[in-house]
Parts: sequence; C-alpha cells; structure tokens
Amino acid sequence: MQPDGPEIQRQRELSGYGLRRFAKAAQISPSYLSRIERGLRRPQPEVMARIARALGCRIEDIQRRETERNDERDD
Repeated sequence: MQPDGPEIQRQRELSGYGLRRFAKAAQISPSYLSRIERGLRRPQPEVMARIARALGCRIEDIQRRETERNDERDD
C-alpha cells in the first residue's frame, strides 16, 4: 500500500490540522506522520485506515494512484 504523502498533507491542512494535532488524532507519532507525508515511509494498512478515518475519507483517497504501463511505447 503506497500512500500519497502530498495528498495526505493537503487534506490534513485543508481540515485545519497541524502536524502534531493530526498525528495525535490518528494515533501515530508526529515524526512518523511527517515521514509518511514526505514519502519516506510506507505505513501498514491499519495506520492508513487510522489516517483516513481522521481525515474523514476513504483509504483509496490517500493512496498513490498506479499509472498504467504502456509497453508499446518502448518499441
């Protein structure tokens, strides 16, 4: 599960949360949340669920979207 760190940060800030207050609401440490937002950590599904719940969104809304690979372009 690959989080979309910038999207998590964007939604957190739009919700009016600071890093520390949001981390407390999501039951994770502020430093861990910062690493997730910067793309340095890939949290476990249960952590993603807590982040999504605190944001009031679905896990899919804060996951990085996989782009389709087009093998024909490589020809």
